[in-house]
Amino acid sequence: MNAPTTTNEDLLYSVTDGIARITFNRPQARNAMTFAMYDRMAEICQEINADRSIKALILTGAGDKAFASGTDISQFRAFKSAQDALDYEARIDRVLGTLEQCRVPVIAAIAGACTGGGAGIAACCDLRIGTETTRMGFPIARTLGNCLSMSNISRVVALVGPARTKDLIFKARLVEAPEALALGLLNEVVPDVETLQRRAEETAKLVASHAPLTLEATKEAVRRIRRTLSREEGEDLILKAYMSEDFREGMDAFLNKRAPVWKGK
Repeated sequence: MNAPTTTNEDLLYSVTDGIARITFNRPQARNAMTFAMYDRMAEICQEINADRSIKALILTGAGDKAFASGTDISQFRAFKSAQDALDYEARIDRVLGTLEQCRVPVIAAIAGACTGGGAGIAACCDLRIGTETTRMGFPIARTLGNCLSMSNISRVVALVGPARTKDLIFKARLVEAPEALALGLLNEVVPDVETLQRRAEETAKLVASHAPLTLEATKEAVRRIRRTLSREEGEDLILKAYMSEDFREGMDAFLNKRAPVWKGK
């Protein structure tokens, strides 16, 4: 059964033969995520949960430059209060929690940059396939001066361990494909985008052919094993970062393409 493609221009959705596909469609902005794109992705996951004909989901980015480069920085310009910061992290936790709990196997087909919120999305996926140009990381310590959501910290620690999580964030470095594969950030690396899309389809069809309840039970069991910090447990950390002078400085520096000057306050 095929479903017509739906679009809000920035995010494309289609279903073909039981395989769903979401494409982040802002290649001119390296597929940076708007709040509307986050919300639509969560809606689609809920639709998939209600449609038993769908057996797998592929996430990918338009073009070959980026999977998703994080939240569009312009979305932060409206932040005025502590509640704005808490509401943003609540939205991210809700959206990524919905993605993580999507009942079908979710496969990330990652070409180019997969950074910040984009790497957070990838961490929620069950399988991650990259290309030789894939670069992954959370460079916020040299860009914005904010922090990851508590659930994202929990996911990254579960994937690579606490020491490597601190190494990635403290050094604000982007991990090249071979290291990402060795760390467990990627499950597989293929040569190019064409091969990536073909391999993602092959993998989706393979898992779609397997017993769905076995996959659902395994996916949920693994999720339950890992303890996820709640937003409430990290509210003080979120506010410390987002309400700081450094965050305002980082945002202004990023938008004006200059180096930030950190003050630690």
